[in-house]
Amino acid sequence: MNFDHTYLKIDLDIISRNFENIRNKANVPVMAVIKADAYGHGAVAIARLLQGKCAFFGVSSTSEALELRQAGICAPILILGRTAVCAFPQAIAADIRPTIFSYEDAVALSEAAVKLEKTAQFHFAVDTGMGRIGFPPTEEAADLCAQIARLPGLMPEGLFSHFATADCQDLSHCRAQIALFDAFDRMLKQRGLSVPLRHLDNSAGLMNFAHHYEMVRAGIVTYGMYPSDEVDENLLSIAPALQWVSHISHLKQLPAGCPISYGGTFVTTKPTTVATIPVGYADGYRRNLSNRFYVLIRGQKAPILGRICMDQMMVDVTHIPDVQLQDAVTLIGTDGQETITMECIAAAADSFNYEFSCGISRRVPRYYYQNGKQLSAVHYLLDV
Repeated sequence: MNFDHTYLKIDLDIISRNFENIRNKANVPVMAVIKADAYGHGAVAIARLLQGKCAFFGVSSTSEALELRQAGICAPILILGRTAVCAFPQAIAADIRPTIFSYEDAVALSEAAVKLEKTAQFHFAVDTGMGRIGFPPTEEAADLCAQIARLPGLMPEGLFSHFATADCQDLSHCRAQIALFDAFDRMLKQRGLSVPLRHLDNSAGLMNFAHHYEMVRAGIVTYGMYPSDEVDENLLSIAPALQWVSHISHLKQLPAGCPISYGGTFVTTKPTTVATIPVGYADGYRRNLSNRFYVLIRGQKAPILGRICMDQMMVDVTHIPDVQLQDAVTLIGTDGQETITMECIAAAADSFNYEFSCGISRRVPRYYYQNGKQLSAVHYLLDV
């Protein structure tokens, strides 16, 4: 029995096709980046789908990595950010690769590996122009990396950096980053350190550049969204895999002059049919969409009236014939000839597709579909 007030419908066939197109475009092994709960699509379900098709999974934290291991995912996992020293024993025991960009952390990783009598594989990060994590691309840093590689219990497996502007039309900064990355790689080789996996391209990079080293990292494109409106969409064929749906939980007729929702920021000017939708900002539906966006009901736009509440919002359905209680409501997706894309709703919320997708709350269940049929459902609040 479906008692959910709202849920995501995620088409696994679309994600599979997206990933196959990514693999064909890259022509090298692909890391599937599934941090932030696979950009809101559900990390465990996406990992189960892509395991065997990708070379690595990329996550942001030890807890994200351990969630995958506890779900039976055995593919290599790289933590793309810093791993806390206290988490090194867990990471090593679960065969999770940390990212290293300081000598002190490397020493701690070595000590943990020796204590566990294991070999810890890891990836070096080098900062070529993002201004974020990573060793500087200098001779001194190369010396440190060579020293780290000789520490007991450690095995350098990868070297990576991150593009800052690959989703922009002007790629000159990216080309400068490539030059610095190559220069640092040469410095390491001069010191006898040759890492087997070099990776620099993110989603935009794999679209815009032909040379991809030994691996690329596919994030948002896996889920059918482009990195920005500046990339050439003709370079990669993908489709969005997510729909966000709900239903009408209440209908009422209001006369002219009635304020709606907190603060009375909307007041009816004529007799109005108002539908209540059981979705609010606690679900990740942004409050700043109040009085400025719409949902889809029976293939028509239904404008949001007043402020979006924590768990509910009201919309105008006066113009929609035969509207009924329990009618389907589309928050993201297609209904008839109308479509609300992630990009469209994110722009209206002064956001962008990455942030809006990742911001859909875990109290919103994820329903997974294959071959047009529901395969499974994940209720984060119940599946514990």
